[in-house]
Amino acid sequence: MTQARPGPAASAFLWERETEIADVAQAVDALRADASSSGSLLVFGGEAGIGKTALLAEARRTAEAKGCTVWSARGGETVTSVPFNVIRQLLQPAIVSLMPEEAREYLGDWYDIAGPALGIAEPGDRQADPQGVCDGLVAAVRRLAKREWPLVLMVDDAHWADQETLRWLAAFAERLDDLPVLVVVARRPGEVTGERARHLDAVAAAARPIVTLSALTPDATAGLTRATLGGHADAPFCREVWAVTGGNPYETVELLAKVQDTELEPVEASAAELRALNRSARGRGLVARLEGLGIDATRFAWAAAILGTGISLDLAAQLAGMPLDEAERCADLLGAARILTDVEPTSSQLTGSELEFVHPLIASAVYRSIPDALRTAMHGQAAWAVTESGRGAAAASRHLLEVHPDDDPELVEQMREAAREHLAVGAPDAARRCLERALREPPLPEVHARVLYELGCATLLTAPATTIGHLRAALDRPGLVGDLRVDAVFRLSQALVHNNQLDEAVRTVDAEAARLDPGPARMRLQAVHYMWEGIHAGEDHVPGRSRGLAELAGTCTGRDNSERALLILRGFDAMTRGENAEEVVELCDRALVNGRLAPGLGWTDTEWGLELLMMLGSSYAYADRLDRAESLFSEALRSYTTAGWSGGHLSLAHAFVGLAHRRRGRLRDAETTLRESLCIAERVGRGLPLYWSATCGLVDTLLARGDVREAWAIAEQYGFAPPYPTTIVLPDTRSVRGRLLIAVGRVKDGINELEAAEKASAVRGHHNTVMAPWSIDLARALASEDPVRAAALAVDARRRAERFGTDTAIGEALRCAAALESGQRAVRLAAQAVAYLEASPCQYEHAAARVEYGVAARSVSELNKGLTLARSCGADGLIAKAEEVLATGRGLR
Repeated sequence: MTQARPGPAASAFLWERETEIADVAQAVDALRADASSSGSLLVFGGEAGIGKTALLAEARRTAEAKGCTVWSARGGETVTSVPFNVIRQLLQPAIVSLMPEEAREYLGDWYDIAGPALGIAEPGDRQADPQGVCDGLVAAVRRLAKREWPLVLMVDDAHWADQETLRWLAAFAERLDDLPVLVVVARRPGEVTGERARHLDAVAAAARPIVTLSALTPDATAGLTRATLGGHADAPFCREVWAVTGGNPYETVELLAKVQDTELEPVEASAAELRALNRSARGRGLVARLEGLGIDATRFAWAAAILGTGISLDLAAQLAGMPLDEAERCADLLGAARILTDVEPTSSQLTGSELEFVHPLIASAVYRSIPDALRTAMHGQAAWAVTESGRGAAAASRHLLEVHPDDDPELVEQMREAAREHLAVGAPDAARRCLERALREPPLPEVHARVLYELGCATLLTAPATTIGHLRAALDRPGLVGDLRVDAVFRLSQALVHNNQLDEAVRTVDAEAARLDPGPARMRLQAVHYMWEGIHAGEDHVPGRSRGLAELAGTCTGRDNSERALLILRGFDAMTRGENAEEVVELCDRALVNGRLAPGLGWTDTEWGLELLMMLGSSYAYADRLDRAESLFSEALRSYTTAGWSGGHLSLAHAFVGLAHRRRGRLRDAETTLRESLCIAERVGRGLPLYWSATCGLVDTLLARGDVREAWAIAEQYGFAPPYPTTIVLPDTRSVRGRLLIAVGRVKDGINELEAAEKASAVRGHHNTVMAPWSIDLARALASEDPVRAAALAVDARRRAERFGTDTAIGEALRCAAALESGQRAVRLAAQAVAYLEASPCQYEHAAARVEYGVAARSVSELNKGLTLARSCGADGLIAKAEEVLATGRGLR
């Protein structure tokens, strides 16, 4: 048990914290030992007043004494709605120390993405992607950390940190393995719910086991009491101090300070007075103590509580309605009463004098002591003062959220502007709160629909079900006209699709299109109709859909984006149905302008969404125009990376670049890119179509490489099994799953899966044997069990391949036919397959055909050609097969 202070300069809050202090010292020493070592994360938890803040202060002293750079920040109960508040505090020392050009140099490509969130750069014109901003902040801290090594980051009261900071903290904690940074976090348990709780849990999961701080023991309380009041404090008095405070360090220190103030003798006869003194040190007792300092000091403390964090003396004086010299006097009084204290310069956010509450418990008690009506009024005054200070609508919105609705059109406009500012820096949740508050005002009738529309746009990516309600309400009100109304219908249909309500999405688009006269707006909605039907993978195929799309696209010349969209959709439909590939390419080419995407149809343009362009690139990829597909998908990757869109958009871009690599035969590159896609998809969330695209593409690539064990492990780990998504995934999920099952020896299950693929393709009319190669795989699987059916499947596959007309499709069909034959007929068919696939851009298929031809013809020359191709592709399975045959040498010539 601790009987004396841990050290002469140690805080009273550090009694019985030797183990925790030693953990910090050990972590600091490990950090300083090697600039290339892994980072570490310490999380200290415990109830209010248990000593978390004091422990972080001691950790700071320890780190600085050993030559570390320390950045610290603190959450606040009243400012959890302020996005990026805590991370801005955390990075303030680094930001202040850099000139603007230095900051741009250090942050590089991330400057324009992370800079607005940090308040050091103006936001761009587009809505920022929250995941991209989070990744940008991770990259920013990583780069600055290398400059500042050894660096210690401290976040106090993390349970009151804003959601955006916690998202960053969780992502940063996951990446500490290759970055020498020590992160120390203090939090209370059970204080938060929802997304913030999820992020906090992720932080905890990345840490060493959370250290939960314990209350002081009776012996430690007695030691602290005697160290504070003198050695004459008797045992009954010390025991009562512990009983009254429950061993809570904060309450113990405050109670002992009150004992000193009242000059109470620390003996048994005085012990009965401790409970009353303890009540005066917190809750209503603290408020009474505050009121005892006078009305001016009380008003100033209220103003400070309203401001919350970063309490500027000037702003607090303005809010309290007093001159600066009077505010300084009040600040001194509150400092002497252990209510307010000066902020350490290293954690300052503002350039003027700043204050903070001595303890979060005091801040909460003072804030809650303000009469309700007055507190609301003061928030209104604070919003005005913040706006007048030039900090913008977003900074003022925190206070406007607390103001009672009052039919104020100006407040509605302020909140709409704040929402735009929040969206521009990547804080859609903060934007949602502002717009929801604007609705409660409420807006003027002519504005109401626009606010609902803006709210729907703000929640589209994060809450599709909520978005649906907002956009439907917006469309039911007057105020949305022209292109804005059409855009609202499109976004509503997007939300419905994301919410697995595709039929409703189509009906919504059709109902609006029926109201419009012929023209670009109506054609846009008609294109959207076919787009949603085109990506649907269900078995409720709409009869005549392809015919109707063909008729509508037949009237299009590509003069505007609505017509271009219809041409793309028609090209994609023709590709999936296995129609003539030259016609597919011609349709797709007509949708371009001088070989490039038209203005308004770019990857980051929101008018149409990325689905359309993915269809365009896929049509090229499966029609053997891989150069055009690769160009499109690479442009997508560049566009999303530059714009900082590192969520679902970037995942899909990687997935489709991986598809292009896979089709080209660059299997190593395909695997790397698809793994990156899957990593990003994991952050976005399982079960989404983008998640399936990454997983399916990776399994297909691993099978091509011959790594069956890893393909199965990926399938098991990521749930690559029925039920499948309701949207189309490329390559075809059932075909890939069936081939995987056969590869691992579950032949019967694989055949069943391929037969399910056959049924689904028949319903949808998808007869492209390259995109959905079920017939080829099924024919090979049935070769010995049912040779008659296998032969029929091979003949049908060849017929469909010749209809599509690409070298890859015909070559693959011939490979299948050769595998079902023997003798010279097999050799002739294999030779024909090589001839077609040699002209194809798909090098893996060419390599496979060469090896199979070499085996059938017993040709060393052909086997060596196939081996060379297989090595360039990274097809380890083919390499092993060719080398094995060459090694035996039997019958080769």
